[in-house]
Amino acid sequence: MDQLTGVTIEAIDLAAWAPQALEVQAVAFGLTPEEVAVRLHIVGRHAQQPGVIALGALSGDRLVGFGYGMPNRREHWWSTVIQPYLEQRGYGGWLDEVFAITELHVLPGFQGQGIGSSLIRTLCERSGLPRSILSAIDAETPARRLYRALGYQDLARAVHFPNTDRLYAVMGAALPLRGRPDQSAPANSR
Repeated sequence: MDQLTGVTIEAIDLAAWAPQALEVQAVAFGLTPEEVAVRLHIVGRHAQQPGVIALGALSGDRLVGFGYGMPNRREHWWSTVIQPYLEQRGYGGWLDEVFAITELHVLPGFQGQGIGSSLIRTLCERSGLPRSILSAIDAETPARRLYRALGYQDLARAVHFPNTDRLYAVMGAALPLRGRPDQSAPANSR
């Protein structure tokens, strides 16, 4: 368990913490109540996936950030969406033997303190896999800067997921992640 500015990073039961995690995501990512309701069902399914790892950033008993991921499987919905984009760029092999960071969010008031970095580093360390992959909004955001500082590189850009107008970038990194990122970079993602 890491201690950062009064915040403790620890393993959480994703299914049990899903409502609180989605409250964090709603604030950090700007979700509507309808989007939260849909995602609650999705997080419940993800909690049952083999190899899922979930971490919470706790300030006392309040969840102020969270992240989770799992070994990627080509039959996962996310994988089926990004596969053609990766294959078109010669990165189709990145769908195998890779830990997918599914969600990573930190409340705005707690960003810039190294919480997001600690969450993603710990998730990747615990994965036991040789590399990591994630998707992030395809714009110059603090999250993208954080990921680059950790060693993630763009594998595909202008990726379109159904039901959103936002374009995403798919990023990948060899593990372990590289050196300490700038601690001033906020950790909100996706």
